[in-house]
Amino acid sequence: MSPRKALLTGLLGLVCAWAAVVQVLAAELPTPVRVVDPADPGENLPSRGRSLFDRIFAVTRGGQTKIDLPFPFELLLARLDAQLQSDPASALPPAKRVLIPLGRSLQRTAAAPDYFAYPRVVVAIDRQPATAAAPLLKDRLYIGYQEKSAILEIISYNEDAGRFEFQLVKDYRAGGKPRVIYANRTLCFACHQNGSPIFSRALWDETNANPQVAALLLASGRRFYGIAPERGIDIPYAIDNATERANGFALTQHLWREGCGATDRAAQRCRAGLFAAALRHALSGGQPWAPDARFEQTVAAPLRDEGRRRWPGGLAAGNPDIPNRNPLQGVANWPPDRAGQLALAHVPARFDPLLPRPPRGSWQADDPDGLRQLVTGLAEFVADPDRLRLESSLARTPTAPLRVTLPCRIDASVPASRWALRCAAKGGMLLEGSLFLHSGRPTGGQLTRLTLPGGTALNNLELMLIGQATPSRATLLAQAGGRPARTAEGNAIGRIEFRRGADPTSSDYSGEASVEIRQEFPVLEQAIDRLAAGPEAATLFAPAPLPREKLFAALFAELGAGAPTPCCQAARLLLPPELEVPAVASGQSPGAAGETAARAFHPYCAACHQTAETFPPNFLQGGPAEVASKLRHCAPRIYVRLAMADVAQEQREKTPMPPASVLPAFATDARAWRESPARAVLLTLVEDWLHGETGHPPQLKAMLAGGYEALRPCLPPH
Repeated sequence: MSPRKALLTGLLGLVCAWAAVVQVLAAELPTPVRVVDPADPGENLPSRGRSLFDRIFAVTRGGQTKIDLPFPFELLLARLDAQLQSDPASALPPAKRVLIPLGRSLQRTAAAPDYFAYPRVVVAIDRQPATAAAPLLKDRLYIGYQEKSAILEIISYNEDAGRFEFQLVKDYRAGGKPRVIYANRTLCFACHQNGSPIFSRALWDETNANPQVAALLLASGRRFYGIAPERGIDIPYAIDNATERANGFALTQHLWREGCGATDRAAQRCRAGLFAAALRHALSGGQPWAPDARFEQTVAAPLRDEGRRRWPGGLAAGNPDIPNRNPLQGVANWPPDRAGQLALAHVPARFDPLLPRPPRGSWQADDPDGLRQLVTGLAEFVADPDRLRLESSLARTPTAPLRVTLPCRIDASVPASRWALRCAAKGGMLLEGSLFLHSGRPTGGQLTRLTLPGGTALNNLELMLIGQATPSRATLLAQAGGRPARTAEGNAIGRIEFRRGADPTSSDYSGEASVEIRQEFPVLEQAIDRLAAGPEAATLFAPAPLPREKLFAALFAELGAGAPTPCCQAARLLLPPELEVPAVASGQSPGAAGETAARAFHPYCAACHQTAETFPPNFLQGGPAEVASKLRHCAPRIYVRLAMADVAQEQREKTPMPPASVLPAFATDARAWRESPARAVLLTLVEDWLHGETGHPPQLKAMLAGGYEALRPCLPPH
């Protein structure tokens, strides 16, 4: 053997050996546990609590409590906006809304072919409550509205159950009687595979951020509920960010419930420590905090141990992103014919939200960033009014302040209207900025940078003058966004006093800065410790969904701040939540063959297609004769969806049915379903119907020659 050939043979052997090692290692690695199983959506109706949508629109009048929805849609949007913080410096509305004429929702064909006259509206809340009495809707409420079907599709959070609820409002129209019902979660989870809202990735070309979409909306000549057709990417970007944060709630709740262990006192103290850490994160503006020995022993170590035991492969977090899709890609002009217009509603398989989405990374117990990820997620449950009330309560608490002093160099040469400061001391302490002068006296200033022990790193703080200043001395308060600046430990930064040396012959003076730090956060920790040791600990820090409202009520009472303003009390008096169950219709029997067909399709299709809704088509709803007729009418589309399982994934025109994400509920997967006798039976039935109708066996390629949307609709025309 030549040396070259021997070398190649040796290298090939090494590659094969390494591949074998990798294969063995991969087989031994534990599999991450999915936080939410798409095939296990949970009960359709909440076992506890109500959705936020129910709570904010529940009213009591004349002794009767019901959900009262403003109409038209502009009034509903105004009601939402009124409960949210507004930003005078921003042109964006509090409740973000976009127009999507050619989308991917169940309602995507409801306005056909008048897509641009009746676009679907998508609304997302990404702002904090306007007042303490308003509910926390940020990232927790999403609404889809399609005027032509008179339906609102709702995704809103249920804090008591620790999950998003899926709802429909039917008959939402002028003169209608809107009816709020809870939706079939199995149907919803086919797309919303993490049990939370989903949204497109950038550049959001389905929305009116796409100039071509906006132009066609304008050309329709209609008004769109006060929503401007021409819009940049700022609003869809905000919605995208909201869905990203909402997608993390499931992981946060999962770790809160199970990460600390069972119901013993140690587990309760662990959750109490997590609650304190979330408040510190919120108060400090998210500054990184280095855990102390107590936190390590009470929270971090138990969380790591429990995580290794429960989830050795980690926790797999869901993915809310679906691919960006431009429905007008390559379309120069809107087609004048109905067939061409309908064709543009087609959603190719690669863009279908039914496609299984792999998890977005995993939470690992030993990941150095894992604890911070959990604390950041818990801080999303701290509303701005709660934080402001905490700050106000702590500010009234007597504390012994800590003072740190830094020597300074003060440059007053250029310009003469300010002092340039640079103060530094051992331990990484640094203060840099400017004091503004009038007649030689400081009037205010700005800190470009403030670094203190314990991880505090603040930028661009405003300095507000307190009392009278002299040419050599000034006392100021540091603020961030109009709030008192805080350290990474959650303590308020009090007065900052500047003293300048007395050498009038030089423009480069020495001096010092004295920074006062109010030790407030220990007061908050002590209050939480008392709750964790008190009679309510088993409820407040139980292995159950985070009881946000009860926790804050108990904490404010412990701090002597009084009970917070209760929100949404009328919802407690609502009738039990309702799930719309399709009526069992009677009809003339279609015969044994028709009944056999219905029975064959029922186990795999009824969850989505035996409903009172026509989106998706309810071809299994009705009496035997009606169902048999619908099945035959829908045969072309059913055949395509069943036959797609035989097509290579990259060549599929449409996604197969049932969706791959729900197949585990039938104890199968995509490969096993493709080869299963059950699918063969369904396919044979549909092939026989089509053969009998056309006189020849169906051919998938020929059926799709004109496009999927050119196939006969599933439901017969009314």
